[in-house]
Amino acid sequence: MNIDSVIQPLQRFGVHLGLDRILNLLANLGNPHHQVPVIHVAGTNGKGSVCAYLSSVLTEAGYRTGRYTSPHLVDWTERICLNEQPISSEELSQLFQQVQAVIRPEDQSATQFEVITAAAWLYFAQQQVDVAVVEVGLGGRLDATNVCLEPLVTIITSISREHWQQLGPTVADIAREKAGILKPGCPVVVGALPPDAQKVVRSRALELQCPIFTPQPARQIATGWAEYQTIQNSNLIKYPLPLAGQIQLANSALAIAALEILQQQGWQISEEAITNGMAKTKWPGRMQWVTWKNHKLLLDGAHNTAAAEVLRQYVDSLNAVNLKPVNWIMGMFSDKDHADIFTALLRPGDRLFLVPIPIESWPGRTSADLDYLANLAYSLCPELSDRQIHPDLLTALETATSTATTEDLIVLCGSLYLVGDFLATAISISSLQ
Repeated sequence: MNIDSVIQPLQRFGVHLGLDRILNLLANLGNPHHQVPVIHVAGTNGKGSVCAYLSSVLTEAGYRTGRYTSPHLVDWTERICLNEQPISSEELSQLFQQVQAVIRPEDQSATQFEVITAAAWLYFAQQQVDVAVVEVGLGGRLDATNVCLEPLVTIITSISREHWQQLGPTVADIAREKAGILKPGCPVVVGALPPDAQKVVRSRALELQCPIFTPQPARQIATGWAEYQTIQNSNLIKYPLPLAGQIQLANSALAIAALEILQQQGWQISEEAITNGMAKTKWPGRMQWVTWKNHKLLLDGAHNTAAAEVLRQYVDSLNAVNLKPVNWIMGMFSDKDHADIFTALLRPGDRLFLVPIPIESWPGRTSADLDYLANLAYSLCPELSDRQIHPDLLTALETATSTATTEDLIVLCGSLYLVGDFLATAISISSLQ
Protein backbone atom coordinates (compact mmCIF):
# COMPACT_ATOMS: atom_id res chain seq x y z
CA MET A 1 0.00 0.00 0.00
CA ASN A 2 1.31 3.44 -0.95
CA ILE A 3 1.15 5.80 2.06
CA ASP A 4 0.27 8.87 0.00
CA SER A 5 -2.56 7.04 -1.74
CA VAL A 6 -4.23 6.49 1.63
CA ILE A 7 -3.41 9.65 3.54
CA GLN A 8 -3.60 12.36 0.85
CA PRO A 9 -7.31 11.90 -0.03
CA LEU A 10 -8.15 12.60 3.61
CA GLN A 11 -6.92 16.18 3.14
CA ARG A 12 -10.31 17.00 1.66
CA PHE A 13 -11.76 16.93 5.18
CA GLY A 14 -9.39 19.78 6.16
CA VAL A 15 -8.84 21.05 9.69
CA HIS A 16 -11.86 20.14 11.79
CA LEU A 17 -11.15 20.48 15.50
CA GLY A 18 -13.03 18.25 17.93
CA LEU A 19 -12.57 15.05 19.92
CA ASP A 20 -15.66 13.00 19.03
CA ARG A 21 -14.24 11.49 15.84
CA ILE A 22 -10.81 10.58 17.27
CA LEU A 23 -12.34 9.10 20.44
CA ASN A 24 -14.71 7.00 18.36
CA LEU A 25 -11.85 5.87 16.14
CA LEU A 26 -9.67 4.95 19.13
CA ALA A 27 -12.56 3.09 20.79
CA ASN A 28 -12.93 1.00 17.63
CA LEU A 29 -9.20 0.22 17.88
CA GLY A 30 -9.46 -0.88 21.51
CA ASN A 31 -8.41 2.44 23.09
CA PRO A 32 -4.65 2.03 22.55
CA HIS A 33 -4.00 5.49 24.02
CA HIS A 34 -4.98 4.19 27.46
CA GLN A 35 -1.95 1.87 27.34
CA VAL A 36 0.64 4.59 26.72
CA PRO A 37 2.27 6.83 29.38
CA VAL A 38 2.43 10.30 27.81
CA ILE A 39 4.28 13.60 27.97
CA HIS A 40 2.02 16.10 26.19
CA VAL A 41 3.55 19.22 24.66
CA ALA A 42 1.71 22.30 23.37
CA GLY A 43 2.84 25.78 22.37
CA THR A 44 3.09 28.21 19.49
CA ASN A 45 6.83 27.74 18.99
CA GLY A 46 9.42 25.49 20.56
CA LYS A 47 7.26 22.42 21.12
CA GLY A 48 9.01 20.38 18.42
CA SER A 49 12.50 20.97 19.78
CA VAL A 50 11.31 20.28 23.34
CA CYS A 51 9.88 16.97 22.10
CA ALA A 52 13.19 16.23 20.38
CA TYR A 53 15.18 16.87 23.57
CA LEU A 54 12.86 14.72 25.68
CA SER A 55 12.79 11.84 23.23
CA SER A 56 16.57 11.82 22.87
CA VAL A 57 17.25 11.90 26.62
CA LEU A 58 14.64 9.27 27.49
CA THR A 59 16.01 6.99 24.78
CA GLU A 60 19.51 7.54 26.14
CA ALA A 61 18.23 6.68 29.63
CA GLY A 62 17.23 3.26 28.31
CA TYR A 63 13.49 3.75 27.99
CA ARG A 64 11.53 2.55 24.99
CA THR A 65 10.44 5.96 23.77
CA GLY A 66 7.83 6.93 21.20
CA ARG A 67 7.63 10.38 19.64
CA TYR A 68 4.77 11.87 17.64
CA THR A 69 5.25 15.26 15.99
CA SER A 70 3.92 17.28 13.06
CA PRO A 71 4.25 18.39 10.37
CA HIS A 72 6.81 16.24 8.59
CA LEU A 73 9.43 17.80 6.34
CA VAL A 74 9.94 15.18 3.63
CA ASP A 75 8.18 11.93 4.54
CA TRP A 76 5.14 10.95 6.59
CA THR A 77 7.24 8.42 8.50
CA GLU A 78 9.06 11.28 10.28
CA ARG A 79 5.98 11.92 12.41
CA ILE A 80 6.07 8.62 14.29
CA CYS A 81 9.38 7.56 15.84
CA LEU A 82 10.53 4.81 18.20
CA ASN A 83 13.83 5.34 20.01
CA GLU A 84 14.66 8.21 17.65
CA GLN A 85 14.09 6.11 14.53
CA PRO A 86 11.22 6.90 12.13
CA ILE A 87 8.66 4.19 11.57
CA SER A 88 9.18 2.21 8.35
CA SER A 89 6.93 2.85 5.37
CA GLU A 90 5.75 -0.75 5.55
CA GLU A 91 4.77 -0.47 9.21
CA LEU A 92 3.00 2.83 8.64
CA SER A 93 1.06 1.37 5.70
CA GLN A 94 -0.03 -1.56 7.86
CA LEU A 95 -1.18 0.81 10.59
CA PHE A 96 -3.22 2.83 8.12
CA GLN A 97 -4.85 -0.39 6.95
CA GLN A 98 -5.73 -1.27 10.53
CA VAL A 99 -7.19 2.19 11.18
CA GLN A 100 -9.11 2.23 7.90
CA ALA A 101 -10.55 -1.21 8.69
CA VAL A 102 -12.37 0.05 11.80
CA ILE A 103 -13.90 3.13 10.16
CA ARG A 104 -17.55 2.28 9.59
CA PRO A 105 -19.60 3.74 6.73
CA GLU A 106 -21.96 5.45 9.18
CA ASP A 107 -19.11 7.14 11.08
CA GLN A 108 -18.39 10.83 10.58
CA SER A 109 -15.39 11.12 8.26
CA ALA A 110 -12.12 11.35 10.20
CA THR A 111 -9.63 14.02 9.17
CA GLN A 112 -6.16 13.26 7.89
CA PHE A 113 -4.58 14.33 11.18
CA GLU A 114 -6.99 12.17 13.17
CA VAL A 115 -6.15 9.08 11.12
CA ILE A 116 -2.39 9.45 11.51
CA THR A 117 -2.80 10.34 15.20
CA ALA A 118 -4.82 7.15 15.73
CA ALA A 119 -2.09 5.25 13.89
CA ALA A 120 0.52 6.73 16.24
CA TRP A 121 -1.39 5.69 19.37
CA LEU A 122 -1.88 2.20 17.93
CA TYR A 123 1.81 1.88 17.07
CA PHE A 124 2.97 3.00 20.51
CA ALA A 125 0.60 0.53 22.18
CA GLN A 126 1.68 -2.32 19.91
CA GLN A 127 5.34 -1.51 20.54
CA GLN A 128 4.70 -1.33 24.29
CA VAL A 129 6.59 1.91 24.70
CA ASP A 130 7.57 3.02 28.19
CA VAL A 131 6.65 6.59 27.33
CA ALA A 132 5.45 8.61 24.33
CA VAL A 133 6.35 12.25 23.78
CA VAL A 134 3.36 13.70 21.93
CA GLU A 135 3.23 17.11 20.27
CA VAL A 136 -0.10 18.91 19.90
CA GLY A 137 -1.05 19.48 16.28
CA LEU A 138 -3.10 22.67 16.58
CA GLY A 139 -4.25 24.45 19.72
CA GLY A 140 -4.76 21.85 22.44
CA ARG A 141 -8.25 21.60 23.89
CA LEU A 142 -9.84 20.13 20.76
CA ASP A 143 -6.69 18.71 19.17
CA ALA A 144 -6.77 15.02 18.24
CA THR A 145 -3.81 14.32 20.55
CA ASN A 146 -5.76 15.55 23.60
CA VAL A 147 -7.19 12.18 24.57
CA CYS A 148 -4.79 11.20 27.37
CA LEU A 149 -6.52 11.44 30.73
CA GLU A 150 -3.48 11.35 33.02
CA PRO A 151 -0.31 12.56 31.28
CA LEU A 152 2.93 12.19 33.23
CA VAL A 153 3.56 15.87 32.64
CA THR A 154 2.23 18.54 30.28
CA ILE A 155 4.29 21.36 28.79
CA ILE A 156 3.25 24.70 27.30
CA THR A 157 6.34 26.14 25.63
CA SER A 158 5.18 29.53 24.38
CA ILE A 159 2.06 31.36 23.25
CA SER A 160 1.77 34.00 20.55
CA ARG A 161 -0.74 34.87 17.86
CA GLU A 162 -0.98 32.07 15.34
CA HIS A 163 -3.84 30.02 13.88
CA TRP A 164 -6.13 32.74 15.20
CA GLN A 165 -8.68 31.75 12.55
CA GLN A 166 -9.28 28.50 14.46
CA LEU A 167 -8.21 29.38 18.01
CA GLY A 168 -9.56 32.89 18.51
CA PRO A 169 -8.40 36.45 17.82
CA THR A 170 -6.52 37.26 21.04
CA VAL A 171 -3.54 35.76 22.84
CA ALA A 172 -5.84 35.03 25.79
CA ASP A 173 -8.18 33.06 23.51
CA ILE A 174 -5.25 31.07 22.14
CA ALA A 175 -3.94 30.46 25.67
CA ARG A 176 -7.34 29.11 26.68
CA GLU A 177 -7.17 26.54 23.89
CA LYS A 178 -3.60 25.50 24.67
CA ALA A 179 -4.37 25.23 28.40
CA GLY A 180 -6.97 22.65 27.38
CA ILE A 181 -4.27 19.97 27.57
CA LEU A 182 -3.99 20.42 31.36
CA LYS A 183 -5.48 17.56 33.38
CA PRO A 184 -6.54 17.44 37.06
CA GLY A 185 -3.54 17.10 39.36
CA CYS A 186 -1.04 16.56 36.55
CA PRO A 187 2.09 18.74 36.69
CA VAL A 188 2.61 21.37 34.01
CA VAL A 189 5.83 23.04 32.87
CA VAL A 190 5.23 26.52 31.50
CA GLY A 191 7.58 28.69 29.45
CA ALA A 192 7.72 32.48 29.36
CA LEU A 193 4.28 33.70 28.26
CA PRO A 194 2.75 37.12 27.56
CA PRO A 195 0.88 38.43 30.65
CA ASP A 196 -2.59 37.78 29.21
CA ALA A 197 -1.67 34.21 28.29
CA GLN A 198 0.08 33.56 31.58
CA LYS A 199 -3.00 34.66 33.50
CA VAL A 200 -5.22 32.24 31.58
CA VAL A 201 -2.84 29.28 31.91
CA ARG A 202 -2.19 29.85 35.62
CA SER A 203 -5.90 30.22 36.32
CA ARG A 204 -6.65 26.92 34.57
CA ALA A 205 -3.77 25.17 36.35
CA LEU A 206 -4.98 26.38 39.75
CA GLU A 207 -8.54 25.35 38.91
CA LEU A 208 -7.36 21.81 38.12
CA GLN A 209 -4.84 21.78 41.00
CA CYS A 210 -1.94 21.18 38.64
CA PRO A 211 1.52 21.76 40.14
CA ILE A 212 3.09 24.55 38.04
CA PHE A 213 6.79 24.66 37.17
CA THR A 214 8.27 27.72 35.45
CA PRO A 215 12.00 27.12 34.93
CA GLN A 216 14.38 29.94 34.11
CA PRO A 217 16.17 29.64 30.75
CA ALA A 218 19.52 27.88 30.87
CA ARG A 219 22.68 29.97 30.73
CA GLN A 220 25.16 29.74 27.88
CA ILE A 221 28.60 28.94 29.32
CA ALA A 222 30.49 28.39 26.05
CA THR A 223 29.73 28.03 22.37
CA GLY A 224 27.36 25.08 22.10
CA TRP A 225 27.19 24.53 25.87
CA ALA A 226 24.60 25.49 28.46
CA GLU A 227 24.09 25.26 32.20
CA TYR A 228 20.73 24.60 33.86
CA GLN A 229 19.89 25.10 37.53
CA THR A 230 17.52 22.39 38.73
CA ILE A 231 14.25 23.48 40.28
CA GLN A 232 14.27 21.07 43.21
CA ASN A 233 17.79 21.28 44.64
CA SER A 234 19.46 24.08 42.64
CA ASN A 235 22.10 21.72 41.24
CA LEU A 236 23.86 22.84 38.08
CA ILE A 237 23.70 20.56 35.03
CA LYS A 238 26.08 21.33 32.15
CA TYR A 239 25.15 19.94 28.74
CA PRO A 240 25.85 20.39 25.01
CA LEU A 241 23.28 22.39 23.06
CA PRO A 242 23.39 21.22 19.43
CA LEU A 243 20.32 23.15 18.25
CA ALA A 244 21.07 26.72 17.16
CA GLY A 245 19.57 29.95 18.46
CA GLN A 246 19.23 31.75 21.77
CA ILE A 247 15.69 30.36 22.14
CA GLN A 248 17.15 26.90 22.78
CA LEU A 249 18.32 28.04 26.20
CA ALA A 250 14.65 28.35 27.11
CA ASN A 251 13.48 25.24 25.23
CA SER A 252 16.15 22.98 26.70
CA ALA A 253 15.32 24.23 30.21
CA LEU A 254 11.66 23.29 29.71
CA ALA A 255 12.69 19.79 28.65
CA ILE A 256 15.02 19.29 31.61
CA ALA A 257 12.36 20.62 34.02
CA ALA A 258 9.99 17.96 32.67
CA LEU A 259 12.70 15.33 33.15
CA GLU A 260 13.10 16.51 36.75
CA ILE A 261 9.40 15.86 37.32
CA LEU A 262 9.78 12.36 35.89
CA GLN A 263 12.73 11.74 38.22
CA GLN A 264 10.48 12.69 41.15
CA GLN A 265 7.94 10.15 39.87
CA GLY A 266 10.58 7.42 40.02
CA TRP A 267 11.96 7.44 36.49
CA GLN A 268 15.67 6.60 36.36
CA ILE A 269 17.23 9.42 34.35
CA SER A 270 20.86 10.08 35.21
CA GLU A 271 22.73 13.32 34.65
CA GLU A 272 24.89 11.39 32.18
CA ALA A 273 21.77 10.40 30.21
CA ILE A 274 20.69 14.06 30.16
CA THR A 275 24.10 15.23 28.94
CA ASN A 276 24.43 12.54 26.27
CA GLY A 277 20.79 12.78 25.20
CA MET A 278 20.94 16.53 24.79
CA ALA A 279 24.14 16.16 22.75
CA LYS A 280 22.47 13.71 20.36
CA THR A 281 19.32 15.78 19.80
CA LYS A 282 18.43 16.51 16.19
CA TRP A 283 15.55 18.62 14.93
CA PRO A 284 15.89 19.26 11.17
CA GLY A 285 14.51 22.30 9.40
CA ARG A 286 14.81 24.63 12.38
CA MET A 287 17.88 26.84 12.20
CA GLN A 288 19.61 24.06 10.33
CA TRP A 289 22.80 24.69 8.37
CA VAL A 290 23.28 22.87 5.07
CA THR A 291 25.50 23.30 2.04
CA TRP A 292 24.02 23.81 -1.40
CA LYS A 293 26.48 23.95 -4.30
CA ASN A 294 29.31 25.30 -2.14
CA HIS A 295 27.09 27.89 -0.45
CA LYS A 296 26.05 27.59 3.18
CA LEU A 297 22.30 27.93 3.65
CA LEU A 298 20.38 28.47 6.86
CA LEU A 299 16.99 26.72 6.92
CA ASP A 300 14.19 27.69 9.28
CA GLY A 301 10.40 27.57 9.25
CA ALA A 302 9.88 31.07 10.72
CA HIS A 303 6.21 30.66 9.86
CA ASN A 304 4.86 33.11 12.42
CA THR A 305 5.90 36.44 13.88
CA ALA A 306 7.45 35.11 17.07
CA ALA A 307 9.49 32.52 15.16
CA ALA A 308 10.60 35.18 12.67
CA GLU A 309 11.80 37.39 15.52
CA VAL A 310 13.81 34.48 16.94
CA LEU A 311 15.34 33.82 13.51
CA ARG A 312 16.29 37.47 13.07
CA GLN A 313 17.89 37.48 16.52
CA TYR A 314 20.01 34.49 15.50
CA VAL A 315 20.96 36.08 12.18
CA ASP A 316 21.97 39.28 13.97
CA SER A 317 24.16 37.27 16.34
CA LEU A 318 25.95 35.82 13.30
CA ASN A 319 26.35 39.31 11.84
CA ALA A 320 27.39 40.93 15.10
CA VAL A 321 30.82 41.96 13.82
CA ASN A 322 30.00 43.09 10.29
CA LEU A 323 26.33 43.72 9.58
CA LYS A 324 26.18 42.21 6.11
CA PRO A 325 22.93 42.14 4.11
CA VAL A 326 20.96 38.91 4.14
CA ASN A 327 19.63 37.01 1.12
CA TRP A 328 16.13 35.80 2.03
CA ILE A 329 14.46 33.04 0.01
CA MET A 330 10.88 33.04 1.23
CA GLY A 331 7.47 31.56 0.64
CA MET A 332 4.41 31.78 2.87
CA PHE A 333 0.90 30.46 3.05
CA SER A 334 -1.88 32.97 2.47
CA ASP A 335 -3.24 32.74 6.02
CA LYS A 336 -0.07 33.98 7.75
CA ASP A 337 0.66 37.43 9.22
CA HIS A 338 2.86 38.44 6.29
CA ALA A 339 3.43 42.06 7.32
CA ASP A 340 4.56 41.15 10.83
CA ILE A 341 6.89 38.42 9.54
CA PHE A 342 8.47 40.77 7.00
CA THR A 343 8.84 43.48 9.64
CA ALA A 344 10.64 41.03 11.91
CA LEU A 345 13.03 39.82 9.23
CA LEU A 346 13.80 42.43 6.59
CA ARG A 347 16.44 45.15 6.96
CA PRO A 348 17.80 47.80 4.54
CA GLY A 349 20.19 46.30 2.02
CA ASP A 350 18.75 42.79 2.25
CA ARG A 351 17.73 40.88 -0.88
CA LEU A 352 14.39 39.06 -1.10
CA PHE A 353 13.63 36.13 -3.40
CA LEU A 354 9.95 35.15 -3.27
CA VAL A 355 8.72 31.69 -4.27
CA PRO A 356 5.41 29.81 -4.11
CA ILE A 357 4.92 26.95 -1.68
CA PRO A 358 4.19 23.73 -3.57
CA ILE A 359 0.65 22.96 -2.49
CA GLU A 360 -0.07 19.82 -4.52
CA SER A 361 0.27 17.77 -1.36
CA TRP A 362 -1.69 20.18 0.77
CA PRO A 363 -5.18 20.72 -0.71
CA GLY A 364 -7.08 23.43 1.11
CA ARG A 365 -3.94 25.49 1.74
CA THR A 366 -3.06 28.34 -0.62
CA SER A 367 0.31 29.93 -1.20
CA ALA A 368 0.35 33.71 -0.72
CA ASP A 369 0.22 35.77 -3.93
CA LEU A 370 3.80 36.68 -4.82
CA ASP A 371 3.02 40.09 -6.35
CA TYR A 372 1.19 40.98 -3.15
CA LEU A 373 4.15 39.82 -1.04
CA ALA A 374 6.64 41.76 -3.19
CA ASN A 375 4.64 44.99 -2.90
CA LEU A 376 4.11 44.48 0.82
CA ALA A 377 7.81 43.87 1.42
CA TYR A 378 8.73 47.04 -0.49
CA SER A 379 6.18 49.12 1.43
CA LEU A 380 7.58 47.88 4.74
CA CYS A 381 11.27 48.00 3.78
CA PRO A 382 11.80 50.23 0.72
CA GLU A 383 15.57 50.08 1.23
CA LEU A 384 15.74 46.44 0.12
CA SER A 385 18.54 46.17 -2.42
CA ASP A 386 16.56 43.69 -4.49
CA ARG A 387 13.25 41.83 -4.54
CA GLN A 388 12.52 39.14 -7.07
CA ILE A 389 9.71 36.72 -7.83
CA HIS A 390 10.58 33.22 -8.99
CA PRO A 391 8.31 30.45 -10.30
CA ASP A 392 9.83 27.81 -8.05
CA LEU A 393 12.33 27.24 -5.28
CA LEU A 394 15.07 25.75 -7.47
CA THR A 395 15.12 28.81 -9.76
CA ALA A 396 15.37 31.14 -6.77
CA LEU A 397 18.19 29.07 -5.27
CA GLU A 398 20.13 29.14 -8.53
CA THR A 399 19.74 32.91 -8.82
CA ALA A 400 20.56 33.64 -5.19
CA THR A 401 23.64 31.43 -5.07
CA SER A 402 24.96 32.58 -8.47
CA THR A 403 24.79 36.25 -7.43
CA ALA A 404 26.15 35.83 -3.89
CA THR A 405 29.62 35.13 -2.62
CA THR A 406 30.29 32.04 -0.54
CA GLU A 407 30.57 34.35 2.48
CA ASP A 408 27.10 35.88 2.03
CA LEU A 409 24.30 34.70 4.28
CA ILE A 410 21.43 32.96 2.47
CA VAL A 411 18.35 32.05 4.52
CA LEU A 412 15.46 29.89 3.34
CA CYS A 413 12.38 30.43 5.50
CA GLY A 414 8.69 31.33 5.75
CA SER A 415 7.18 27.85 5.97
CA LEU A 416 8.22 24.42 7.16
CA TYR A 417 6.57 23.04 4.02
CA LEU A 418 8.97 25.13 1.92
CA VAL A 419 11.90 23.86 3.97
CA GLY A 420 10.62 20.33 3.46
CA ASP A 421 10.38 20.94 -0.29
CA PHE A 422 14.00 22.07 -0.30
CA LEU A 423 15.17 19.00 1.63
CA ALA A 424 13.21 16.70 -0.68
CA THR A 425 14.68 18.48 -3.72
CA ALA A 426 18.18 18.30 -2.29
CA ILE A 427 17.84 14.61 -1.56
CA SER A 428 16.40 13.84 -4.99
CA ILE A 429 19.27 15.51 -6.85
CA SER A 430 21.92 14.66 -4.23
CA SER A 431 23.12 18.23 -3.93
CA LEU A 432 22.91 18.51 -0.16
CA GLN A 433 26.36 18.04 1.35
